[in-house]
Amino acid sequence: MANSNSSSLSRRSACRHKRNSNPAKPLRRAVDVAGLKDVCQVAVRSLLRTEEAFLSSLARINDIVLQPLLRTDSDDQKGKEHMKLLLLLSDRYHALWDRTEENYKTLKQKYNTSESSLTVHDIYIILKKNLFLEVYTQYFTCFTNYAVVHGFDRAAKQTSGYWKTNKKMLKQLLAPSISEPTISISLHLVLHESIRSQVQQYALILTRLNENAEEVDEKNLVSDALNLYVKLQNFISQSLDEASLTKTLWGSLGSKLVSSLCIPERRLQEDSKCVPVSISTGRFERVLLFDDLLVLQGSDFRSFDLKLVWVDPVSPEKSTPTSHSLRIITPEEEFLLSSKEAQHKAVWQWKLNQVIRQRLDEKRDFPLWGKSEEGLDPCASRFSTYTFKSECRFKNAVYEGEFSWGKPHGKGTLKWPDGHNYVGDFKEGLEDGFGICLIPHSSEDGYDCYKCHWSEGKMQGYGICEYSDESVYKGYFKDNLRHGFGILKSPVSTKHPFKYTGHWDSDKKMGYGIWDDIESGQRYIGMWQNDQRHGAGIVVMQSGACYQGTFLMDKMTGTGILISEDDSVLEGKFTEQLKLDGKGKLTFQNGFTLEGNLNNKAGKDRQTQGVLNTTSKEQDYGITRRLQLGLDEFPVEKRWQGIYDPFFEFISSGCREETEESFLGIHVQTSKELRKSQEYLFCQRDSEEISGKIEDVLEALYECQDPESLQSYLQKALNSSQHPFGKLLKSLSAVFQATYSGIGANWHLLHMAQEEVKYHAWKIWEFYRNFTHVASKQKGKPLPDTEEDTEGSEKENPYTLILPLILPRFHPELFMLYMLYHEKEDAFYWQGIVRLGLFSDTKLLEFLEVQKNLWPLKDLRLTTNQRYSLVRDRCFLSATECFQKIITTVDPREKLGILLKTHEEIETIVSRVMEKEYKLPMDDLLPLLVYVVSRARIQRLGAEIHLIRDLMDPKNEGGIYDFMLTAIESCYEHIQKEEIRLYRFP
Repeated sequence: MANSNSSSLSRRSACRHKRNSNPAKPLRRAVDVAGLKDVCQVAVRSLLRTEEAFLSSLARINDIVLQPLLRTDSDDQKGKEHMKLLLLLSDRYHALWDRTEENYKTLKQKYNTSESSLTVHDIYIILKKNLFLEVYTQYFTCFTNYAVVHGFDRAAKQTSGYWKTNKKMLKQLLAPSISEPTISISLHLVLHESIRSQVQQYALILTRLNENAEEVDEKNLVSDALNLYVKLQNFISQSLDEASLTKTLWGSLGSKLVSSLCIPERRLQEDSKCVPVSISTGRFERVLLFDDLLVLQGSDFRSFDLKLVWVDPVSPEKSTPTSHSLRIITPEEEFLLSSKEAQHKAVWQWKLNQVIRQRLDEKRDFPLWGKSEEGLDPCASRFSTYTFKSECRFKNAVYEGEFSWGKPHGKGTLKWPDGHNYVGDFKEGLEDGFGICLIPHSSEDGYDCYKCHWSEGKMQGYGICEYSDESVYKGYFKDNLRHGFGILKSPVSTKHPFKYTGHWDSDKKMGYGIWDDIESGQRYIGMWQNDQRHGAGIVVMQSGACYQGTFLMDKMTGTGILISEDDSVLEGKFTEQLKLDGKGKLTFQNGFTLEGNLNNKAGKDRQTQGVLNTTSKEQDYGITRRLQLGLDEFPVEKRWQGIYDPFFEFISSGCREETEESFLGIHVQTSKELRKSQEYLFCQRDSEEISGKIEDVLEALYECQDPESLQSYLQKALNSSQHPFGKLLKSLSAVFQATYSGIGANWHLLHMAQEEVKYHAWKIWEFYRNFTHVASKQKGKPLPDTEEDTEGSEKENPYTLILPLILPRFHPELFMLYMLYHEKEDAFYWQGIVRLGLFSDTKLLEFLEVQKNLWPLKDLRLTTNQRYSLVRDRCFLSATECFQKIITTVDPREKLGILLKTHEEIETIVSRVMEKEYKLPMDDLLPLLVYVVSRARIQRLGAEIHLIRDLMDPKNEGGIYDFMLTAIESCYEHIQKEEIRLYRFP
């Protein structure tokens, strides 16, 4: 073979042969072995003699056999593959040779210079036993690989002329007991017998040394090395036997089967022809077990990677009296291996489990079949890659991940050829848990990306879908369809941008929902059916006008109410363009009404025939402004049931942690890669101070029973996106903004918004109570106080515990509605504030008819004119500053406390003036309150007062807080009076 590799090896061999052609010089001194007392020196001499002969043998084999083989040449592919194996064998051969020669020279030098000082630690087959083990196992692995594929047979044919000429030299390398072998057998024997014998010599030397060693440490060292060389002998014997059986098998099988299965590293481990078993699938007649495959042979064959083969013994009660079976489980097939003899079943079970375990460990036992691993079954959970082939949902998909008993189970990835893929959790062969799925579009570029919780192969529970058109859905799924509460939003760049916030059923908008038409600037609030507006609905327009009526299949039907920007109300039947056609009633803001036929003909002004009624009473003024929409049409308890239902389901399930993600959209345990992709609804992954794991939640709620610690915990929980309470609050605040912010900031929706906030507080309170009961049930102990709260009790309730914590989330939108609703009243009030602000303190006190004995200025010795000019905004300053704090909090309870504190501060100042404790009667208190309110100059006081009144705890009705709020309401109304707003200085 004229190539660089063979030339290099030839030159290397020539140099080595020249170096070793002269026999080693006789040992420097003769030693009488029988008389030598030091067993170590005896072992060293024996080892040196053995190595001299072995090195000489290696040199001769290299020159006579190995180098001629390397010089052969072949043009066919099979010959080239054989040559690669032979080159690798030659490398391992020379590595073994180099290792032996290097250590031989080192030991010989030590022996010649310091024979008497040699110890066990100088014997390299002991000290470097692991290195020797490595070179010998590598050599015999390469040797058997070459032998298995009939490499020696092919080499013998290619070099037959050379061997005829050098037959005598080849025979000299064989043992005398072998007579007239074939060339291939001769090559096989020459290249392994002497090397195998050398290992036996090492074992023999160590055996003698072990028998004569006296010191415990040395004996243990020698014994360990001896055991290793004995195992190496077993390994060599077993590897040669396996190679022989495998080579014989390849020679007995058809060429098609051999070409598919035969690789140099593969070894036969068991054959049903030797240990009979039958196969439950009738078309296969023979079972072959290799070290990496299980093969069923018949008219064709099936092979199974042992990494994905599980062996399940059939219990005796399920077996027939004449059959002993093993159930073989693979990702797509299950079948039985049955035998008539129990011992045959035991052999196959033991062999299968051992080979599977070794395949999973990606290494063979050493030796190949020892007793150390006997009885150790392979684990049921494995990590591997598999391509599905049968007709199923996974056909042609490549799965990479964890398996258990033949099915994907745990973390994994599925990839289809068309680009469809899934990465996430599996359970018993189906997607189950959190997962990300990409589904390509055949008609266009792009993917739909689902990040969702899965159950039994379908999207179930909370998830996110990012569609190829850049629209995004965040909400709940059922059976792969949008179902329950969810938000669908299209990008602003689309032709008709929109946002839908509401309920879904089988992928269609169904139930209560909010639709924002971003292009037209309209918002629809109401009922849906089959993706169409259907039922009661409210349309809010950007101009401030709004319509309430009934929709049928996305079209207006029946009568409706249209409230215009100037608060006039039009009742009747409307067209799609919100034009009244036919009989109707128009109510003006001042209470006047117009009833009759109101027609709007194309291209002409509105024509009206009807009756105008101008007899409205003064108290009817502004009646249209007080009109509130949606209260009867959309009961508050039915609006956002899709948000509450998952929480109730979670609680009713016993708050099981494995259901937490599906119900709540809060994932606790996920791999880092998947966690990065979870953009849960309203769940930014910021650092949290509180645990959201359900066991921690229940423990905390059970432990936090005193009001202070409970409020502190709930405040953290409601601000945490990882906590169930925080998740719920963020969902509720999002739908509140979707309904009442922007276009929806319409004062005719105030009462809808206000009752939603109170209802949310009650529902969160209800969840809190349910969670605490679950916690106490799991603890097996009752709560410290299990009495039910009543509305009139002094205990915590939704108004005192929950509402103050959640109101900041709703306050911006809610207070805006209050400001719009009370805009005119606040405008009149502010005119009065401006007028009163022109007065000095004393002039204002006189104007308000505050008794002079209550003035805190009587100690000043000034004339009236001086007081007017020098004293301003100094009276009741502490009370004024206290009252101004009402705008610094959103909690109605705190606001009421500020009102009470203001009252106390006024009485304290008056008591100081009177020089005695003094309780102000109402006739004296009201003027002083008007003074303090006017000096505080709170611009939207009407909105503040009504927010407090609507959201305060019902327990406070009729008490001191109610008294103070009523007093402030009287002040507010007094300041609006015309005589104050239009008052002119004399």
